[in-house]
Amino acid sequence: MIMPVACAEAPAPSDSDHSSLIIETATGNVTFAVELADTEEKLQRGLMFREHLPADTGMLFDFDQSRIITMWMRNTPLPLDMIFITAQGHISHIAENTVPFSEAIISSRYPAASVFEVNAGTVQRLGIKVGDAVRHPIFE
Repeated sequence: MIMPVACAEAPAPSDSDHSSLIIETATGNVTFAVELADTEEKLQRGLMFREHLPADTGMLFDFDQSRIITMWMRNTPLPLDMIFITAQGHISHIAENTVPFSEAIISSRYPAASVFEVNAGTVQRLGIKVGDAVRHPIFE
């Protein structure tokens, strides 16, 4: 389970934390600006305490190996869509419209190596589905 880190607010990400991610949907490719969570501190903090996430951006959690991933929304004021991705770069499960501040466990259901969090409603708006391919350097 991702456990919270005690802090008043999340620090602003640096430019070196950003990259691009492409999801290949049935209607075409969708590109996102991505903040990469690849350290223990970033994995634990995630999007907690953030009150704004620009459209077509998100946070990519890199867990480095496949396993059942569990997340929660504690200290997270934004409703999110969570996209669980296999080590091979395919979407294995999607949890849409997660509830802000909830401590309910959100599971990948199947082994996954990463989670991509975006604003709630993004998955439906862009037609993102289980099985879609995801392109990002962590999947190469």
